Amino acid sequence: MGKPVTELERERKYEIAPGTAVPRFSGDGTVRGQDAPVEQQLDATYYDTEGFALAAAGITLRRRLGGRDAGWHLKLPVAQDTREELREPLGPQDGQVPRELRQLLRAYTLEGKLLPMAHLKTDRFSHELSDAAGKVVATVTDDHVTGEVGGETARLDRWRELEVELATGAPAELLDELESTLADAGARASAWPSKLRRLLGDRMPASPSPGKRPDAGEVVGAYLRGQLAALRRADVGVRRDVDDSVHRMRVASRKLRSALRTFSSIVDDERVASVAEELKWLGGELGPARDNEVTEALLRDWFLDAPDALVAGPVEQYLTRRFSRDAVELRERAMAALEGERYLALLRELDAVVAEVSSVPGAARKVLRKPVRKAEKKLRKAHRAAEGKSGAELERALHDVRKKAKRARYAADVVRPVYGTRLRKWRKGVKRVQQALGEHQDWVVARPVVLRLGVDGRDEGVGFSFGVVYGSAEAILSTKREEFAARWGKLAKGSRPRWL
Repeated sequence: MGKPVTELERERKYEIAPGTAVPRFSGDGTVRGQDAPVEQQLDATYYDTEGFALAAAGITLRRRLGGRDAGWHLKLPVAQDTREELREPLGPQDGQVPRELRQLLRAYTLEGKLLPMAHLKTDRFSHELSDAAGKVVATVTDDHVTGEVGGETARLDRWRELEVELATGAPAELLDELESTLADAGARASAWPSKLRRLLGDRMPASPSPGKRPDAGEVVGAYLRGQLAALRRADVGVRRDVDDSVHRMRVASRKLRSALRTFSSIVDDERVASVAEELKWLGGELGPARDNEVTEALLRDWFLDAPDALVAGPVEQYLTRRFSRDAVELRERAMAALEGERYLALLRELDAVVAEVSSVPGAARKVLRKPVRKAEKKLRKAHRAAEGKSGAELERALHDVRKKAKRARYAADVVRPVYGTRLRKWRKGVKRVQQALGEHQDWVVARPVVLRLGVDGRDEGVGFSFGVVYGSAEAILSTKREEFAARWGKLAKGSRPRWL
């Protein structure tokens, strides 16, 4: 089976009283024409895990009959008012979710079954809206829905809703323009992100959220839940080979590991150590693929800015061939990790740890101070350890400073709901230090790759060009170290929160 057909949806949902007519949108604005309604009968079965893991993440999976796009639809949240829809053909009528879609959702299902959880029938009346040139810019649908959900608390519900969906290429501002017309007609924004969520109602497991004065467990638990959700979203991106998804997944795993280690006093230390070690393993499996991406981008930027006299031979073609080959091999390594049982076991353990942290009773907020203070002290200690070193020793020491800076910044992110205002300037300074050292480390990683590319490319006429890059690497590293020193100086002179 090939890759699913994808489409970006930009839409908003509205509630409107029974008997209220769909308003006329054509006038002096963007919309100048409104077609007569076209009726469709839609019949959709929604699939999820027994615990509604997909719905909790804002994901919907359905098999729909009727309409122009009958088939399997997987909708993934992208941003406010925006979801990406992946479509597969209807296939057999046995209700089996297509393998391609099952694999994409593995981080959510954890190999559990995807079951038919709800059934919706919709009598839809679609109005196409066009601009002055006659081009369709949006579609307004008037949906009359009958929904049924089974189980011990079976429910049958009926309602009416309007959907406004922008056509490809239509400006995002058009949603606001159309909303104004709807508001004048008495429609109001729906409180539900999807028909399924409306139907499920209180059957959805409540997601704990920090109160106005959250305790330590609530604060750390909320952060961990957010990063675990980011990890799972990135997992889907990695499986789809979406740009930057490996990086996003690696960052989420690093933030989880850092938070667990930094705030281990709130959780069982032995359990945290085990999970942190597994997150380190996951980062190690994803790391080479990300390093390959970064190094390729670094070299392409260098050659783009270099004088023509220093770019000899088919450099661009050589870069494409070499990095594409490596990318395939390294992606296979990353995917092997995501398809393995070890990764699923890690996700299950993370779910358990996050639940445990969130339920720690009455942990005082002051418990959050010591871990941040400790992370800041380790950063300063790492900087002192780097002083006076040179060569490879200095590079390793600066890499350690960078890691400690990340950990300090992530610690500040965890406690932001409580101490965010007091930490803002300090956190910003730490981030600037980390970024300077990140650029330094990128060149440390790239340097041996450049050497290998130059040696291997001699017979292809690109050896000279990569020799120039290799020769310039030390000057670049020196510049990055100067940038770091300047940023560290500002951080050291700046005021820290008194309790740090």
